[in-house]
Amino acid sequence: MSTLPTPARTTPTAPRPLYPEVVGAVRAAGLMDRRLGPYLVHFAVNAVALLVVLAALLVWRDSWWVLPWAAVLAVVSVQIGFLGHDIAHRQVSRRARTATLLGLLHANLLSGLSYGWWVDKHNAHHAHPNDLETDPDVRAGVLIFDTSQTRGRRGLAALVTRHQAWLFFPMLTFEAVNLYVAGIRSLLRPGLRHRWAEVALIVVHTAAYLTLVVTTMTWAQGLVFVAIHQGLRGIYLGVSFAPNHKGMPVLSRADEADPFLRQVLTSRNIRGGPVVDWALGGLNYQIEHHLFPSMARANLPRAQVIVRALCERDAVPYVEASARSSYADVLRHLHAVGAPLRTAT
Repeated sequence: MSTLPTPARTTPTAPRPLYPEVVGAVRAAGLMDRRLGPYLVHFAVNAVALLVVLAALLVWRDSWWVLPWAAVLAVVSVQIGFLGHDIAHRQVSRRARTATLLGLLHANLLSGLSYGWWVDKHNAHHAHPNDLETDPDVRAGVLIFDTSQTRGRRGLAALVTRHQAWLFFPMLTFEAVNLYVAGIRSLLRPGLRHRWAEVALIVVHTAAYLTLVVTTMTWAQGLVFVAIHQGLRGIYLGVSFAPNHKGMPVLSRADEADPFLRQVLTSRNIRGGPVVDWALGGLNYQIEHHLFPSMARANLPRAQVIVRALCERDAVPYVEASARSSYADVLRHLHAVGAPLRTAT
């Protein structure tokens, strides 16, 4: 992908509705069936990894050797988040009660994030990806994703926008804290169904986290440990989600109305094989995930074969890139979006 002055606005591409056809194909292949085995393995690996980190902190109590384990805990934390993401999409269990209980366990208790707030936000993103008005992931904030959002930027906000490509990865170090704070703020307002249960679980998470740090490290070690853990966790989350839609098209009304085009044209897949599949939690199959949010992660590679063949047949753009080139595309796009403010300056 070349340097983008702003997300390209597309025109209708598919000659006929393709969504019913692709749904029929994946159902016929049995790809909407549940796959509990891989999820049980994921549960077990996450639990063992978390216990290993806890044991390491106890073994190296009051030692600077605890610091490398902050990086390991960052990876474990994000992997727990990936599983929570799949749970929220009913990939693990179709039953609402079971999914909610597992979601609260993974989000609030183990991750310190509001499950209800995140589900509402993520569902809005899935419904209208890259829609500047309705997708919360591309609304103007610290970063902006379309040149139309530069209007009215002044002072520090304008300064950040001018250099947002250079600041992108440094700012990701605060992403985990940002999600924590955003969840807390949502819980301070009425509206979430399990609000008080969520509050209680986040309090338990925060108390347990701080108690572990305080009782196994000196104050200096604890501060550095938390900074490494939360900073790397934020970067890992950011590099997992950012390539999926950033720099992809903002759709015309015709394409937005077509459920197949709405998901395919706004999403980018990441190549790489089993290691990338694990590292990105299956989100590297972003096109297929958006078409079939409740599809088990283990079935996404097979669904990709069907979706890509359909896109090739009907000349629908199907974007797939290496991780390195996808990050380069995102940074080029962020840099291009800030160009009007740099020109004005």
